[in-house]
Amino acid sequence: MNAPFREASVEIDAIADNVRHFRRLTGVDVIAVVKANAYGHGAAAAAVAALAGGATRLGVAEIPEALDLRRQGVRAPIMAWLHAPDERFEQAAAEGIELGVSSFDQLTAAAVAARADRPVAVHLKLETGLSRNGIAPADWSRVLAEAARLERIGRLRVVGLFSHLSNTSPDDDREALARFDTGVAMAAGLGIRPEIRHIAATAAAIDLPEARLDAVRIGIGIYGLSPFDDRSAAALGLRPAMTLRGAVAAVRRVPAGTGVSYGYVHRTDRDTTLALVPLGYADGVPRHASGRLPVSIGGRRFTNVGRIAMDQFVVDVGDAPVSVGDEVVLFGDPTLGVPSARDWADAAGTIDYEIVTRIGHRVPRRTT
Repeated sequence: MNAPFREASVEIDAIADNVRHFRRLTGVDVIAVVKANAYGHGAAAAAVAALAGGATRLGVAEIPEALDLRRQGVRAPIMAWLHAPDERFEQAAAEGIELGVSSFDQLTAAAVAARADRPVAVHLKLETGLSRNGIAPADWSRVLAEAARLERIGRLRVVGLFSHLSNTSPDDDREALARFDTGVAMAAGLGIRPEIRHIAATAAAIDLPEARLDAVRIGIGIYGLSPFDDRSAAALGLRPAMTLRGAVAAVRRVPAGTGVSYGYVHRTDRDTTLALVPLGYADGVPRHASGRLPVSIGGRRFTNVGRIAMDQFVVDVGDAPVSVGDEVVLFGDPTLGVPSARDWADAAGTIDYEIVTRIGHRVPRRTT
C-alpha cells in the first residue's frame, strides 16, 4: 500500500499523556494552550485530548478561536487574551469565554458585555517586563480598583491574575515573578482574590517551580516538544504528537552534473537517484532550509538537495532502492529513528514551535 500523498498524523494519546506528565510534575492545574490551531495539530482534537489528560482550562489567543471550539462542542472553560482594538465581548460572554484583560478600555468593554444575571469572567493581565500586552504598572492601581468595583456590583468576576515570563534567565524570570507578586498583593488589598494566578508557560513550569502558582499554561510541551535548546523532548519525558508524512511522487536516475530544482544551486557530483517529495513551502516546508532539510525514506535518513519549491522538493538517495509511493517521514518522534521538528528548526534557523505551527492547510490532519 502506498503512503499518503501528504499527511500530518497527530497522536492524541501523546497529547493526553503529556498533559498528565505536567500535572504530575507541577502539582497544579494545567491550562492547555490550543491557539493557532493547537500549534498546527488541530484545535478541537487537541483540546479534547488535553482535557482527557486532566487539563482544567483551555487557552487561545483570540476570541474567534474560542468560539470555533464552542461550535465544535468543547464546553470546558476557555480563556482568550489577545483582542483587536475596540473589540466587543458580547458574543464571547454569551458563550462563557473567559477574557484576558490588558487595559482599562478592555475592562470597561467586558463590563458592558455583562448581563444582569451573569457577570463576565476575566483574567487581569499584569505587565511584568515582557513589554507586550498587559496592564502597565502605572495603571495597576486604577484598573484593579475599577475591577474590584465592577466585581462588587456584579458586572465582572475576576477569575484570574496572570502574566508571562521572558525565559531570558532564571534571574530575569524571578524579577518578573516578584513584580507579579506585588500586583497580586495590590489586588488583594482592593478586595480581589482570584481563583487562579498563572504566569508560567512550559519552560518555567519545568525549570522554575516557584512560578507554578495555582496553574501553569502549557503550549509547546503538550505537543511533546522541548522549549529548551539543551534538552530534548525525550529527556523531559515528553512524546511528540505530530508526524509529517508524504509519499515519493517520482524517481529518476541521473548522471553526474545534473542540475536540481530552481537556479541549479545543486548539481549532482555522481550518478545518483533523485526522489521527488510532494510537499513544499505552501505546506510549511521552510524554503530557507534548502539543501539542509532531513527526511527519512525506507528507514534511512537523507537530506534534500536543491531549492525547496512551493509544492515539492528533491532528495538525493544515491543508490538506495526507492520507488514511487514509498513513505517519506519528514519529521516525527526522533526516538523512532526519524528526523524531529527540532532537526527541521535547526536546518531552517528557527524554533520547532514555528515548524509545527506553519504546516499548511493542504496537509490533512489525521488523528490516531
